[in-house]
Amino acid sequence: MIKNKTLRDSINFSSFLLPAFILYSIFFLFPLFSGVLYSFTRWNGISFSKEFIGIENFKEIFSDKRFLDSLFFTFKYAVLNVIFINILAFALALMLDRAVKGIGFLRSIFFMPNVISMVIVGFIWQFIFMNVVGEVSKFTGLSFLNQSWLGDPRTALYSVTLVSVWRGTGYMMIIYLAGLQTINSEIIDASRIDGASNWGKFLYIILPLMIPSINICLFLTIANSFKMFDLVFAMTRGGPGYATEIISLNIYNEAFLNDRYGYGIAKAVVLAIIIMLVTYIQLKVLKKREVVL
Repeated sequence: MIKNKTLRDSINFSSFLLPAFILYSIFFLFPLFSGVLYSFTRWNGISFSKEFIGIENFKEIFSDKRFLDSLFFTFKYAVLNVIFINILAFALALMLDRAVKGIGFLRSIFFMPNVISMVIVGFIWQFIFMNVVGEVSKFTGLSFLNQSWLGDPRTALYSVTLVSVWRGTGYMMIIYLAGLQTINSEIIDASRIDGASNWGKFLYIILPLMIPSINICLFLTIANSFKMFDLVFAMTRGGPGYATEIISLNIYNEAFLNDRYGYGIAKAVVLAIIIMLVTYIQLKVLKKREVVL
């Protein structure tokens, strides 16, 4: 009887799981494994003939200066993006974690940029940098504003990062707010009674209890930074020259503009491995610091 019930439960479980697994296999697993196989071929992405060349694509990657430059740019962008988004989001969450009139409106205002499509955000800020900032410089006399923010390799990185931080901070703020609201208020009250300063309360109570939320936000911002494409494509197309060619844009150009689909897929595989390694290290390090009450 018990054996029949166990078998019936297994069949029921499998019947519910099977449709989702089939869809997951068709739309994720099959393209994933196909892509890995294509990375070992010389193929233009259109013709039926594919030439198997082994690891030649991967050998070429490490002597491809343009790819290595785009990888270096991506790391710089990711570091700036991750640091500023998380610091600003955490600071905003701390300021907005209170029950006062109008606080819901402020939360909505800070979250609003995240609702706008990244491509639309890119076009809006491209217009601001190219047309509005110069007029503001003339009106206010702030001469440092009157420069080519997107056309100068020295400022293009910071311009793109500024827009990315502006757009992404609100979403992470919501995650930090949710984390702050799970902290037991009795712990905070007890620390206040014991004479803990605001800095001590933040450093020794709030911050350790927020490690799970920090872990999630760091994971999301790191992954999003390495996968960034649409914002850079809309704002600079990777220019001036290749100064802002982020790694995903480099892959796109290689696969679809240079008709080297196999080589582009090989670069995508390298990018996936980098993302997995970075996020694994980040999760491993922060997981040890989580506080369980």
